[in-house]
Amino acid sequence: MATADVTVMGAGVFGLSVAYACAQKGAFVRVIDPNGVASGASGGVVGALAPHVPENWNEKKAFQFDSLVMAADFWAGVAALTGADVGYVRSGRLQPLADARAVDLARRRARTAAELWQGQAVWEVVKAGDATWMPPSPTGLVVHDTLSALIHPRRATRALADAVVALGGQVVTTGPVEGRVVWATGWSGLAEVGGNGVKGQAALLRHDAGGQPQLFADALHIIPHGDGTVAVGSTSERVFDDPVTTDAGLDDVLARAVAAFPVLKDATVIERWAGVRPRSISRAPVLGAHPQRQGEFIANGGFKIGFGMAPKVGQAMADLVLDGRNTVPADFAP
Repeated sequence: MATADVTVMGAGVFGLSVAYACAQKGAFVRVIDPNGVASGASGGVVGALAPHVPENWNEKKAFQFDSLVMAADFWAGVAALTGADVGYVRSGRLQPLADARAVDLARRRARTAAELWQGQAVWEVVKAGDATWMPPSPTGLVVHDTLSALIHPRRATRALADAVVALGGQVVTTGPVEGRVVWATGWSGLAEVGGNGVKGQAALLRHDAGGQPQLFADALHIIPHGDGTVAVGSTSERVFDDPVTTDAGLDDVLARAVAAFPVLKDATVIERWAGVRPRSISRAPVLGAHPQRQGEFIANGGFKIGFGMAPKVGQAMADLVLDGRNTVPADFAP
């Protein structure tokens, strides 16, 4: 077996994005995950790539914005290498506005978005239409943003693994750890450096709304995938007994989704999913030199925004690992 230039521990979206970016730079990469590709939080069903609100701008929001703008080309490149449909669509998002205060806040955010989003996308307050795919809004108004996108997480992660292999890399369950080492081992790995895991439960429903914008209502993401399914999620459970089983918490999510969006009332649930997402103390990704493994690196803490952050995370970590060029925001340092 050839000696690897880079070994990535963990075959979730962060680990594979780092591996993909390193392979694009010509490195021979080996990804090792004993549980296989997309076995953790990256194997979910929701796939909301939604931006932070355009206010109180900081390095984390700017990094995420850049990554969301990069996403179309990033996932198109993966699809071109593999022939896979990853389900990426920059579909936009609709959010109902509950009262006059919410409307005023949304309009102020529209003004800041015009400045901060640099003409790459808009955040606007518009009238709620009477079309079927529209969240009920007490004010008759909704926020529409054109930066939000959606993706099929499980398919996208597996395609990313195939793209690493297409570039000459390896994705294996066991093998020698060689070269420069990057740890991207999800919530268990993050717990070793002071983070934790937050369980999420979500469901996949049979309902064809492909091509429609995603919805956000009652703290729920409602994601219309292009394969005739709609994903609904999720819970946020910091205390849990079993990381991968669903329970009454998901029943509550489904009930709230139907209340917020009645068109889903008769949709059949075809999959119930649970997994644990890695959350750092700061809620930002943890990128850079590993604090406990001399000379090695960490890329973790995607939490709820991992897929949206992944293109930029891969690029920044490849620059650091291969070239020693550190473009990682200071707030992301371990």
